[in-house]
Amino acid sequence: MEEIVIKKITEINENNLNKITEWMYEWWGKDEMHTFEQVKEFIKYSLQESRLPQTYGAFINNEIVGMYQFSYEDLFVRPDIYPWLANVYVDKKYRSNGICRKLMESVKENARNNINSNELWLYTKHINLYEKFEWKYISDIDTYNKEQKIQRLYKLELAKTKEN
Repeated sequence: MEEIVIKKITEINENNLNKITEWMYEWWGKDEMHTFEQVKEFIKYSLQESRLPQTYGAFINNEIVGMYQFSYEDLFVRPDIYPWLANVYVDKKYRSNGICRKLMESVKENARNNINSNELWLYTKHINLYEKFEWKYISDIDTYNKEQKIQRLYKLELAKTKEN
């Protein structure tokens, strides 16, 4: 496998924008009754340099193969906690190639360098995945979503310690 490069996406590249939009539209956009164009606008305005939301991509030979985002809101029923790690996604044809691992290994450093917070939150249906990357399971949470109503809430400590 070629080298996987993780980088912040701040400029609009139509190919990358369309690919990310396709992923997010199929994953959650349709279920949440958004049009493809609405999801595309959401992604387009998530390509921020120094404020949230921010989008990071995994690239192989300059082709986007995965992504994640930092955002102020990801779970409507919990507006009291932020920022969030959201939309962690690896293209189906590239799964099981270490891309998720590479993405997750970059989260802590990118968050420390680019967002003003001592913690990061996420919710997911996955069990025993995020724990591998220092995320602490907090509790089960009712998302009130039609699909997978009960999910898992996690927190990642970003504050630098003496060991860091």
